[in-house]
Amino acid sequence: MKEATKSNEKFLTIQTMAAIAVLTALTCVLAPLAITIPISPVPISLTNLVIYFGLYVLGWKRETVSYIIYLLIGLVGLPVFSGGTAGPAKLLGPTGGYLIGFIFMTVIAGIMIDKFSQNMFLCMLGMILGTAVCYAFGTAWLAYEAHMTAKAALAAGVLPFIPGDLGKMILAMLIGPQIRKALTKAGIR
Repeated sequence: MKEATKSNEKFLTIQTMAAIAVLTALTCVLAPLAITIPISPVPISLTNLVIYFGLYVLGWKRETVSYIIYLLIGLVGLPVFSGGTAGPAKLLGPTGGYLIGFIFMTVIAGIMIDKFSQNMFLCMLGMILGTAVCYAFGTAWLAYEAHMTAKAALAAGVLPFIPGDLGKMILAMLIGPQIRKALTKAGIR
């Protein structure tokens, strides 16, 4: 019982809460800067890039909390989703599956990054697997909500995004460990 209390105390320090708030704020600022491409109802968003970096900075548990706070902020009406949108209609709309899928992406990629932070290959694999699960949620919901075939939803919601998402993963994989190392050295992480 003392171990659980000690663990919770460490998780909920002021420093930790501030770091979660900063990453949540960063997501709120960067996620709305989405670019819509004419071939797809799914916008190009920086949300996943912020999540990838957040995993290196906060670890998977804290970054998951950060993302869920972001999601709740958008659900209550602040325009933090792609394109400056907000509210439950966004979650229930064609791209809502991706918003939910990001939760699973955060957990899967984050566990791999936390456990294998010294192995770039396994960190990249974790981000790829997590993103694939996010794509699956997003594609399934897009197909259902937009009355598309699975093939059409994949063509609209996944295929155009693979190169950019791989680039975001590589960027996070190259810079994230350096940020993590600097924060650890400064006693912040």
